[in-house]
Amino acid sequence: MDSLAAPQDRLVEPLLSPRTQAQRRLKDVDKQYVGFATLPNQVHRKSVKKGFDFTLMVAGESGLGKSTLVHSLFLTDLYKERKLLSAEERISQTVEILKHTVDIEEKGVKLKLTIVDTPGFGDAVNNSECWKPVTDYVDQQFEQYFRDESGLNRKNIQDNRVHCCLYFISLSGTGRLRPVDVGFMKALHEKVNIVPLIAKADCLVPGEIRKLKERIREEIDKFGIHVYQFPECDSDEDEDFKQQDRELKESAPFAVIGSNTVVEAKGQRVRGRLYPWGIVEVENQAHCDFVKLRNMLIRTHMHDLKDVTCDVHYEKLPRAVHPADDQVKLTQDSRMESPIPILPLPTPDAETEKLIRMKDEELLPRRVALASTTYPEVQFLYEAKALRTVLSPQVSSPEPNTWSAASSPCGVSGGATNC
Repeated sequence: MDSLAAPQDRLVEPLLSPRTQAQRRLKDVDKQYVGFATLPNQVHRKSVKKGFDFTLMVAGESGLGKSTLVHSLFLTDLYKERKLLSAEERISQTVEILKHTVDIEEKGVKLKLTIVDTPGFGDAVNNSECWKPVTDYVDQQFEQYFRDESGLNRKNIQDNRVHCCLYFISLSGTGRLRPVDVGFMKALHEKVNIVPLIAKADCLVPGEIRKLKERIREEIDKFGIHVYQFPECDSDEDEDFKQQDRELKESAPFAVIGSNTVVEAKGQRVRGRLYPWGIVEVENQAHCDFVKLRNMLIRTHMHDLKDVTCDVHYEKLPRAVHPADDQVKLTQDSRMESPIPILPLPTPDAETEKLIRMKDEELLPRRVALASTTYPEVQFLYEAKALRTVLSPQVSSPEPNTWSAASSPCGVSGGATNC
């Protein structure tokens, strides 16, 4: 019947409308469609429903525009209740760790953003080991995640590990990295993805910025500092993405400008800074690298920053105490001092033992008959056991070791066979 219907369908198809013909072709395609090509859509739908989290640390001395840059990146004011300190208070202030968390939603995608600020860093007269509170905080987050991951309830683990650190380099008179810059980056480069930034780039002309970038790159290589390395592009990527990746690699370290003020330039309202000699636009790539930093941090490499944190930095970090050691110690302590009294196991009474013995004697002939059909020597053993049971039921004597159950392929053991 199908062979007769096929020629008729081919004759009728030219007479159908184009829409009907398209629907028929779609039905033919659906017959050859399995459906696993929708797996990316399923992952996307689940990820959007769950939401994303990202932890960003900003470090550098006061007055470099850290909070302004964060506000410009995410268009969110995280420092509404911030208190500005005087110069004397900043000198006497110790390094603190402040964490700000905000939930951002854009086109249905939710992001839990955590900003870790380090007020007081680099403001003291003696800045030796001023990065110690920062490294301790990073290690604490790693250990906390390790404990949560090793626990029983791993369904809703909060990932507070630092995924990226924006380190602000101040413009010094020599144009080189200061000892505090080198010490901070060397203390954290094995634990966090460090992205160095040149703060207040509007103080330099383009030629000075290029020379400063080259000098900073040379000193980073000289001191053996490992900053975040952009991953290589795949061969199947389009040319626009490859060009963007090349520009990002050439622009590092990024020279940035932050501003929360909207000014009017050439008839358009833009975010920037107004000077007597002109306007510096934050989102103008000819003025600074703010757009490149935002694209790298949010639009192209946010997931890679999280992957490097999880697969590289987190795996290399030594664990202070292995969970197995805690479990062994806990087991030993619970054995020595148990809050619940350990009760002895109940022993069967005389009546129960008598019923068990009677049942064993009842099943003994069947076991002997079953075993003797394959292994005649087994019959002798069971007869000897039956004779001992009859003569001295209350005395338990060791079994004869002339034959063991392990040597039998049937696995005869304890009066039972597994044939």
